[in-house]
Amino acid sequence: MTRRTDWAEYGYEHLASGAPRGTGTGNRPGADGAGAYRDEHPYRPDGDGTYGGGPGPDGGDGAGVPVAGSRRGGPRDGGARGGRGRRRRDVGEASAAGGGTSSSPRAEQGEPPGDPVERARAICLRLLTGTPRTRKQLADALRKREIPDDVAEQVLSRFEEFGLIDDGAFADAWVESRHHGRGLARRALAQELRTKGVDTTLIDEAVGRLDAEQEEATARELVARKLRATRGLDRDKRLRRLAGMLARKGYSQGLALRVVRQALEEEGEDTEFLDDSC
Repeated sequence: MTRRTDWAEYGYEHLASGAPRGTGTGNRPGADGAGAYRDEHPYRPDGDGTYGGGPGPDGGDGAGVPVAGSRRGGPRDGGARGGRGRRRRDVGEASAAGGGTSSSPRAEQGEPPGDPVERARAICLRLLTGTPRTRKQLADALRKREIPDDVAEQVLSRFEEFGLIDDGAFADAWVESRHHGRGLARRALAQELRTKGVDTTLIDEAVGRLDAEQEEATARELVARKLRATRGLDRDKRLRRLAGMLARKGYSQGLALRVVRQALEEEGEDTEFLDDSC
């Protein structure tokens, strides 16, 4: 059985040795028996059972008598916790009285207060950091931040002059990345660029750099990756699933069916009687 620990014997050993309760008996402060820690710790008991002349841990008056309005765990008035809380409130009130302002979303985002031109510049620079964006995307962001339209137009035009905004370069990079990374066809790429506000002429130029041969080659690669996952299904279901995958990526129905038929035929599937409308 576990022996019940009598915590009182530890206290009596300290009293017997002449050291104040709760302090060490070596070379540490408080070993001289004078109670050096009492001033630092208002909740450490004195020799008469009181707590350094101050309130006790249960909100007492120092002699074990509870004080009205106090609560266990720290007094509301006069204790260490109450003092700190009161000091925080006093500092906040003094700051407000002295004209201090609390933090705002604008300050947290690094936007300079006051001048809308400077605010617009800061917003655009922050949004362009690490991620290219179209002029329309930046204009929408400025509108949400309540930047006047004339100021937004002025700042965006200056950014275009310095090459910080280039919708043509954005469209070219978008087509290159999304086609090789996601396998999207020209139709899907054009739709994405339109939603980002790129001009139709720039879209046609960017998408036109992706020729039909490259698009078909990418479609074949996509089907080859998914073909194994459809094994075990019947022929018609395989055709519909693979052709549907290509259609969701923007490939035309004719190209999708042709590529899928050829892939199934290479696996030995009979596609002679397959309906082209599958």
